[in-house]
Amino acid sequence: MAELYKPGLDILQPAASWRERVSATTDALFTCREGGVSSGPWGDARGVMGLNVAPHTGDFGACVRMNRDIVAQLVPSDPVWLEQVHGTTIVHADDWQGAKEPPAADASWTMTPGVVCTVMVADCLPVLLSDDKGRIVAAVHAGWRSLAAGILQKTVALMRERLQDPSARLAAWLGPRIGALDFEVGEDVRDAMAELLPAEVLDGAFVKKENGRYLADLAQLAASALEASGLAEADIVDCGLSTYANAERFYSFRRDGEKSGRHAAMIWLKPAEGTESAEAAPAS
Repeated sequence: MAELYKPGLDILQPAASWRERVSATTDALFTCREGGVSSGPWGDARGVMGLNVAPHTGDFGACVRMNRDIVAQLVPSDPVWLEQVHGTTIVHADDWQGAKEPPAADASWTMTPGVVCTVMVADCLPVLLSDDKGRIVAAVHAGWRSLAAGILQKTVALMRERLQDPSARLAAWLGPRIGALDFEVGEDVRDAMAELLPAEVLDGAFVKKENGRYLADLAQLAASALEASGLAEADIVDCGLSTYANAERFYSFRRDGEKSGRHAAMIWLKPAEGTESAEAAPAS
């Protein structure tokens, strides 16, 4: 089934095939390029009304703050933002609600309804995870460095540990990222992935070019890592969208350079009807 599209403020939500695998109390969305107040390279395809949510891209601070305010209206509480460093640190989102400075991390998790786990992406792969009973969710920023270092395996293990359920069924949604036809990398990236993934996976995820470099499939690498962690193939749902190939809807660092905007990929557990969203807690 195609991804859900809402005109005006352009967002994606995981397809029904993913929603059928998680609890009705789990919700998620991905912000696209259009629907904010940024302009120029941080704008939409026309250079206006861009929804860039990243403060480190050179965009005007007031525009980023307003864009984040727009995004916050779509979810139960202010998103818990991260300072992403292409590592494997995973934080408990509850501890960072209302924090003045974001934690240096590339994934967050929560078991508290109303807390919104969030990662920012342009070409890197966002992976949103939930168990099938709506007890825990996580958002992961899965660039190639973090993938090679095992961030997905680490996140799955943490979620099952927190659930005290080593056989918990988890479902993953793979969001928009640079497509396999556009992500050219060197031998170093393939060698890094070889530390955790078997040769047959590498052969399928890397296509060698005549210039000696490779085209890499981030989604296939992520799916293989998730399957190695015990997720069923049917529980890994890929949106199949490339940020690089679709300038109309997506920012792309590889395509547009240092001034590329960023999208927000968010997941949360819905608060019970009639209850307030989770209140901000002091940072740990």
